[in-house]
Amino acid sequence: MRWGGPRAILRAAVADLATRQLVVEGVSAWTRSRPLGPSLREYANGAVVVRSGLEPREMLAVLQAIEVAFGRKRQGQRWRSRTLDLDIVLWSGGCWADEVLMVPHREFRARAFVLGPAVQIAPRWRDPVSGLTLKHLRARLTRRAPPPR
Repeated sequence: MRWGGPRAILRAAVADLATRQLVVEGVSAWTRSRPLGPSLREYANGAVVVRSGLEPREMLAVLQAIEVAFGRKRQGQRWRSRTLDLDIVLWSGGCWADEVLMVPHREFRARAFVLGPAVQIAPRWRDPVSGLTLKHLRARLTRRAPPPR
């Protein structure tokens, strides 16, 4: 692999964003996570705030082109091992949905590996569906359950 491990791949992918007329305004620290689904490899996760005039569907095309440049093949089983997975979690325009893409990302509220990095760079961003900030969503997700009575 010419980019190195998961963190090196993320660093290189963020650098690639800047070559595509996208302005990277914030980058979180990278965190390690176990895979969802059948993949056996360990992943690195992070969040990036990007400024662009692109609509979400156009941005998705850019992100998928970057994934392909890093060796991703979209075929076969869902959640299989992959070099890079770039998602649009939130968009400053609120909600977006078509036959291919839904923003906000359907599962982001339930994923600590998404909310943790996102809170580092955009804690006050609001989920347009719930109205809650990312910081609040993360606190809800990670709070300890009360002890049994």
